Order: sequence, then structure tokens, then C-alpha cells
Amino acid sequence: MLAPLLLLWPMSVALTWLVAENIANRPFDRALGEVARTLAQQVSVAQVKGGLQLPETIAEFLRADNADTIYFQVLGVSGEFVSGDRQLPMPSREQSGRPGELQFRNEEIHNEPIRIAYLSVTLPAAPTAGTALVQVAETLNKRSQLATEIIKGVILPQFVILPVAVLLVWLALARGIAPLAELQQRIRRRQSDDLSPIDEREAPEEVAPLVRSINDLLARLDQSIKAQKHFLADAAHQLKTPLAGLRMQAELAQREIDAGQRDPAELKKSLRQIARSSHRAAHLVNQLLALARAENQGQVLHRHEVPLARLAADAVRDFVPRALDKRIDLGYEGPESPPLFSPGSARVLGNPLLVKELIRNLVDNAILYTPEGGTVTVRVVNDPFGQVSVVQVEDSGPGIPESERELVFQPFYRALGTGVDGSGLGLAIVREIAHQHEAEVNIEDAREGPGGADPATALGRGTRVTVRFPMSPPRDEPAPPPAGDGPP
Repeated sequence: MLAPLLLLWPMSVALTWLVAENIANRPFDRALGEVARTLAQQVSVAQVKGGLQLPETIAEFLRADNADTIYFQVLGVSGEFVSGDRQLPMPSREQSGRPGELQFRNEEIHNEPIRIAYLSVTLPAAPTAGTALVQVAETLNKRSQLATEIIKGVILPQFVILPVAVLLVWLALARGIAPLAELQQRIRRRQSDDLSPIDEREAPEEVAPLVRSINDLLARLDQSIKAQKHFLADAAHQLKTPLAGLRMQAELAQREIDAGQRDPAELKKSLRQIARSSHRAAHLVNQLLALARAENQGQVLHRHEVPLARLAADAVRDFVPRALDKRIDLGYEGPESPPLFSPGSARVLGNPLLVKELIRNLVDNAILYTPEGGTVTVRVVNDPFGQVSVVQVEDSGPGIPESERELVFQPFYRALGTGVDGSGLGLAIVREIAHQHEAEVNIEDAREGPGGADPATALGRGTRVTVRFPMSPPRDEPAPPPAGDGPP
């Protein structure tokens, strides 16, 4: 606060000087005007007596001032000099007022500033009828002395008040900030893993809302760290199984070779187990990376138009070989070129890479849990009212019990009794990506009716996962240029 005080102090001095000059001018202007009126009366009396000549006693009276030099001048009706000081300047045409009106102006004489009071005197008597000009001027010594005394009386106390004010402010701030300094030291002394809340009772009342906000942040951070630790523990546990299988099969193959066994079938069996375990480990790592990308909120800050139909169709084409291996009928229902990209239509905004990951995880999950001979259908449906755009993946697998439909979105959770060797991350990735895009995910049975498997096909009630993406308002876009008109 010292800097603004020191900045305001010279401004206060300048304003005080201007006010002091104005105050000093008022009484001296009033006295100078009275002298000018008195001289004007003497001029009128002299004109009545037959001339404009003033007695010498008046000139001596006007010059009787020890502090300032006094000048006066009387001009006749024709502007001729009558009496006083010839060097006193005359007023300009713009400065001339009505007869009898007292006016003031500032001039210089002998390079010294002066203050002039002047007025026009009407002389009605013949033969010199008209107006005469009367001017009385004085230097500014008394005015400057009075302004200086006023400045001293106002400014000098400020030299005492300013340091005292700075000292009082410093003491008050030091006393008021002491609890904050103590709070700062308590926070600095904390261990890096101490996320316990700060005691609000030991903090100043003014910063209590800040302390509550910090406690809320610490609670959320603690919860996030615990979730990450739990996730890492689960990930490590899940990776142990395929890695242990890899090591076991490699050791078994090496033991057989060392024992002199050269059975190609046994070696192929071990190699297949190694390949299966490595594929499972690689798939788990890819799922973990996908979940990490989904949890990175910065990826959806810059949103782009998402071609849902094209992404869904590409995902179906990518999974066709895997579906053929399991004799699964994999199909796609929806537009090949979505109309939502026409100018002025509603759009889905988001990160196309993340949305593609969402659709691929849904298709991968459906193929994984659908038995041989089943069906998997991917649909893209646009709301005719432009509110949502829907992605559906429907399968003919065993289905998900209603009691587990919320649990399957947790990382590493797998429904019991399916006999499927999955990672348990697919639907967790789907939920996280949908949350990042403000989309809604629902799970329901694909077919109505009593549960249980169909004896003829070994298929269950199936599962339908529906993701509803909100659509953005239409945007006016210029029509695309004709082919060949754009840049190469």
C-alpha cells in the first residue's frame, strides 16, 4: 500500500497548490476591484468638474503598497492616454465588457506577471460624451506569499501523517496476516501424502471459504489417488495371469527340449499357449491405454464434428474377420453418409478418436460374449427432432442380469458364469468416453420374453447397449465450392 500512497501524495500537493492559488486570488481580486471602482468614481467626478485630470494625491495613494507594484491607467473616450502608466496593456476587443462591468485578466509587464482589474466608465457630459477605460494592476507577490503559507499549512502535516499512516497500515496488516502466515507454515510442514482436511477453526474467518474449497479439493484428490491406486493394483493383478502363463509355457517348452523330447505337437501346443497369453496381455495393455486416453479430459476440449455412421461402419468392417472366425453374423444398420453434416443441420461434437474407441469396445465386447452362430448388429439412428444421435450395439449373447448392469461399468468387473476370458475394461472405457461427451449409456435386454438360453441355438436373451450423444445446434456454413475451384 506504500506505492499508491507515495503516488497520491504528489497529486495531493499539486491539487492543494491549485486550490491555494484560487483561495489566495479571491480576497486580493476583491480589493483590486474596489480600487478600480473607486478610481472610476474619481474619473466621473473629474469629468463633471470639467476634465479627466486626476489629482496627484490619488496616484500617490494607489502606489502606497510595500509588497507589490501598483499600476493604473485612465484612457479617454477616444482611447487617448489621460493619466497613470502608459506601458499598461489595453484589453482586446473580446475582453471588453459592458460599461460599468468589472472584469479581471492576467498580463505581463516588464516580464513580470500582473493581475488587472478594469471597467468602462460612462461619461455623459458634453462635449466628451462616451466611455473611458479605467485599469488598475498589481504584481502577484502577496498572492504568492499567501498561497505558499496555505501550502505549508496543508503539506507539512502530511509529512508527519504519511509515515504514521504507513506504519499503522503495516502494523494492522502484519497483525491481520499473522494467522495466514501460520496457516501457510502448517501446510508447508505437511507430508506429501497427507491429504487430511485443514482445520477451519484455526483459520481466519475471512479465509474460511478458501479453506473449505481447499478441503474439498483435497478430498477429491484423495479419492482420485485411491481410485488410481486401486486401478493400478487391479491392473497389476490382471497382468500377472498372462505373464505367468507366458513364463510357465516357455519354461515347459525349454524343459521338454532339454529332456530330449522333440514332439512337434507338444511344442506347437506350448507355442499356442504362449501366443494366447501374449495376445491377452497385449489386449489388456491396449485396454489400459484406451482407458487412460478416455480419462484425459484435455482431449475433448477442442471438439470436432464426429461422423458416427462412418465410424460405426468402419468398426464393423474391422471386426468382420474375427466375426467370421466365430461364425457370428455381424451387421450394420444406418446411413453410410450421415445427413447431420449437411449445412445448417444439427451435429455431434467431440473427439472422433475417442468415439471410435467407444464403438470398437462395444463391438469387441459383443463379439466376445456372443457364442458361435450368434448375431451382432450395430445401428446408428439420428433423432428426427435433432436432439440426440444414437449408437446401438445388439448381440444374441447370454445377456446381463439387471442387478449387474451398473457393476459392469466398473474396471476389471466381469459377469460370473459367462466363461469368457475378458479384461473387464471394455464397458468402463465406454462409460468414461460417454461421460466426456455428455452422452448417456443404457443397457437392456435385446429380446423380450422369459430368460434362459434357446436350446436350438444356445443363444440367450442378448444385450443391447445404447449410447445417446447430444447434438449441437445447427451452424450456418457456406456451401462447398465446386470441384476444381479450391486449392490443390
